[in-house]
Amino acid sequence: MNLKKNILLAFAILVLLSLVMFIIFGENGLTDLNRLTMERDSLFKKNAELVQKNLSLHREIERLKNDPEYVENVARKELGVIGKDEVIFKVKKSKKAKKID
Repeated sequence: MNLKKNILLAFAILVLLSLVMFIIFGENGLTDLNRLTMERDSLFKKNAELVQKNLSLHREIERLKNDPEYVENVARKELGVIGKDEVIFKVKKSKKAKKID
């Protein structure tokens, strides 16, 4: 009778240990939960960054539609456009230019 109880107890412990291992390492276990949580947090962060970028682009579009000075500034910087009656001076650097220390 005592041997039966010991075998039954050992079997129960083995089953519980197997169940715990399955919960921790099995499919959809705690390791997968941790990985998915980290992935979700990463996606939330990326989503917040995209929302900020989208808002910034929306503001820039509105400025391009409604602010002629901003359009002129962008054209000057990005396209190298000059205004009417403006002259561009290009200065060549001398090969023998002296360094000022």
